[in-house]
Amino acid sequence: MRIAMIGTGYVGLVSGACFSEYGTDVVCVDKDDKKIRDLQDGIMPIYEPGLDALVAKNVEADRLKFTTDVKAAVKGADVVFIAVGTPTTQGDGHADLSFVFEAAAEIGHAIDGYTVVVTKSTVPVGTGREIHRIISEIRVSDEFDIASNPEFLREGSAIEDFMRPDRVVIGADSEKAQGVLRQLYRPLYLLETPIIYTNIETAELIKYAANTFLAAKITFINEIANLCEKVGANVQEVARGIGLDGRIGSKFLHAGPGYGGSCFPKDTLALVQTARDFNAPLKIIEAVIEVNDERKHHMAEKIISACGGSVDGKTIAILGLTFKPNTDDMRDSPSLAIVPALQKAGATVHAFDPQGMQEAKDMLPGTVFCENAYATMDGAAALAIVTEWNEFRLLDLERVKKLLSVPVMIDLRNIYKPDEIKKVGFDYYSVGRDPVLAAS
Repeated sequence: MRIAMIGTGYVGLVSGACFSEYGTDVVCVDKDDKKIRDLQDGIMPIYEPGLDALVAKNVEADRLKFTTDVKAAVKGADVVFIAVGTPTTQGDGHADLSFVFEAAAEIGHAIDGYTVVVTKSTVPVGTGREIHRIISEIRVSDEFDIASNPEFLREGSAIEDFMRPDRVVIGADSEKAQGVLRQLYRPLYLLETPIIYTNIETAELIKYAANTFLAAKITFINEIANLCEKVGANVQEVARGIGLDGRIGSKFLHAGPGYGGSCFPKDTLALVQTARDFNAPLKIIEAVIEVNDERKHHMAEKIISACGGSVDGKTIAILGLTFKPNTDDMRDSPSLAIVPALQKAGATVHAFDPQGMQEAKDMLPGTVFCENAYATMDGAAALAIVTEWNEFRLLDLERVKKLLSVPVMIDLRNIYKPDEIKKVGFDYYSVGRDPVLAAS
């Protein structure tokens, strides 16, 4: 089979590389000349473990190519995926579908035989029908079918998620389109991967429902963490106690500074707006969004309280800036709320992140970016762990204590055991495992 992938962002690049690993001929398209030249030279536009090697392997095998020419890529393709960005529109929270519809029109002009046009981008219900309308104005309907094939890739483990997925969702009204996509995903049958066939609207909604449910789960345990601090309970033990219930499960029950990234923030907003458009408001998800936004600011207050109620004139060391480890993605990261709040309160922030600092430099002005974790701590009044990168899990605590002007650690990811840290002589604060800090 031959496929074209329109868009070489996170979803398009990972998906294209993984499809080529199956033995499929893949052409990835992007309008950014520099990005395409970099990809042709083996330079990745994003950090994702193993992606550079996977791309290099399949480029060398001549199964994976990159181009800016949409028409050349689409011509002769059996399947064309739309994997362009759908950012949140300014002001109202709806998904911006301009890139999707622009891609649909270009595809309509380029197809030269029966083609299945598939949305891989996360799009609101009804987008597939609109894509069909756009292409129908250019091509007769028997030359193409529309399908929805949402992605469920976690940044930091995207290749494994694609190659060994929990499930594959295919939304298509045509049996012919289903057959083409069934053939494309044939390698997963050997793994007995569940493949769910639905109509287009159901597939579009499954993606949003999955992300908003996980966002709600994170927000739920964060609220429980607040209660734990009030009553003297341990949120990690609460999470284990409820997570062992098969109806609940243990994943996404880790208390912290709130969710971020490329998916949960924009997808929760988009689903809420879609629900309002259809007069079916989702009050639970509306509350999730509000609580998550408040959560990030509360973490800044927690750091300030741990410093005696004021950080004015003090240096605060921040470890971790990306929204999660094993990615360079800064989108809606808790650090984007925490760092400015500390700066507004008069602090100088020294920060280090293994992969996110290049992107963070434009997003966190006034921050001092350091060459390693220990460089952030020299003379700092407190150390705050915001992202749980592996290299922060086993810090030399005696060295940390000597570098800090005051031995204060605020662990927003609960990666250390309180008793062990306190034995070294730290004032240690974590999430949902301590009494509430009262601001001075």
